[in-house]
Amino acid sequence: MQRPDDDTSLTARWLRPMRRAALWLPWVLAVLVAVYAVGRFGADEPVTYRDIAEHFKYGSTGGERESGFPYWIWRALPKVCPEHLPGEGYASLGMIYEPGKDLPVGVSKRFHLGIDRVFLNCAVCHASTVRDSPGAAPRLVLGMPAHRFDIRAFEAFFFNCASSAKFRSEFIVPEIEAMNGGLSWLDRTVVYPVAIGLMRERLLMLKARFDFVFDQPEWGPGRVDTFNSAKVLFNFPMHQLPAKELLGASDFPSIWLQGPRMLRDDGERMELHWDGNNTHTEERNKSAAFGTGTTPPTIELGAIGRVEDWLLKRQPPPWPYPIDSALAQRGMPLYEHYCADCHGRDGRDFSGARVGHVTPIADIASDRARLDSYTYELAVNQATLYAGYPHRFRHFRKTFGYANMPLDGIWLRAPYLHNGSVPSLRDLLEPAARRPSTFYRGNDVYDPARVGFVSDRAEEGGQRLFLFDTTLPGNGNRGHEGAAYGTDLPAADKDALVEYLKTF
Repeated sequence: MQRPDDDTSLTARWLRPMRRAALWLPWVLAVLVAVYAVGRFGADEPVTYRDIAEHFKYGSTGGERESGFPYWIWRALPKVCPEHLPGEGYASLGMIYEPGKDLPVGVSKRFHLGIDRVFLNCAVCHASTVRDSPGAAPRLVLGMPAHRFDIRAFEAFFFNCASSAKFRSEFIVPEIEAMNGGLSWLDRTVVYPVAIGLMRERLLMLKARFDFVFDQPEWGPGRVDTFNSAKVLFNFPMHQLPAKELLGASDFPSIWLQGPRMLRDDGERMELHWDGNNTHTEERNKSAAFGTGTTPPTIELGAIGRVEDWLLKRQPPPWPYPIDSALAQRGMPLYEHYCADCHGRDGRDFSGARVGHVTPIADIASDRARLDSYTYELAVNQATLYAGYPHRFRHFRKTFGYANMPLDGIWLRAPYLHNGSVPSLRDLLEPAARRPSTFYRGNDVYDPARVGFVSDRAEEGGQRLFLFDTTLPGNGNRGHEGAAYGTDLPAADKDALVEYLKTF
């Protein structure tokens, strides 16, 4: 027979490993939780593209790490705050969606801090569409100015949505679940409520720092105030600055053929940006990357380097419409006489005594707001960027005019002048008094006769267009006129000159 104390012994032997397991269980669980947390919240994985065109359109510059919006919040907000958009979704801001894509051109994705995050890349400002007629399919052109994208309205949408009572978990999380088919318990109760709270606080902080922008005339699509944003980065007291410094809105530029822009034919570097404030494309590109949300520690130099290499030889598309060859031949000597010295021999040969040099504002006489917005104090502050890195900024400087640009792909760079105040090349050859004082921006239907986008319609395809008023501060359409610029030529000569420019 089994003795009574045998039961006690068996129980003790059974409980002993259970006690040990109980002691180890919290540690095991802690390790498992830590492994999960590190695996999920420590991952940093951008969506990558082998094809360089796809990389340009959707590849990361690193901005998602510092500035990225949670992907599903980005997707949900147009449904949550539709009243703060001019139409349906981000497309109503001029963003371009390709068939089958869930993000517009110029928006990249990265898995970071436990969720997919998205933000802007270079293509959002340097890609757009062209249509031959209102009913024609749009052609996406990489490297041209994003003349339809309204970046100020884009910012205003997020600022206004964040300021509303609907920027809360109880409104956003159900919309996310309806779109993606449901969230896990952790995402629904912890991750997205925290992400929504952090995103709201950041947007409200940025709204307060950029509130000076909304005292200015609206920029309209295709324009951005680059360097006043840089002043915010350096904590300039924006409301204490002279009023003339706060009107820097100007057109997005084209970015083709960067290789020939690095050096002039005489071996000197070209002066870049509208006002020629830098002569090094490498610094100019890193400076532009700040607009995509990057900072010195977060910038993806390798990813940006791929785009830089591609743009060295990237060609603009040729003029796709008929050209009157005889008329263009008549225009060639007129171009050589009036334009080649400042803008190059043609659309691929950038040689010319003044190409890539700054013309003083007294000579060009165009609106000086963009020039005045870039100050000596800002140039000095920019010299501190990337301090401690091999690529510290060293070449920003204050100038006193606007740089003479090569004219490659000039047909796709409308509207014209640095601030986009003249709708077509034919209008640019008129004295300022005969240029349109108002016109509509944001249309991608092309006008091959005047060489520019159709600008006399308030609406296109149900989309309301932006009325640009050249009488408002910073929007002036004067300058680039007089005998030296061809605006005194007979109308027939102007037509011939425009016809020749179509070959660029």
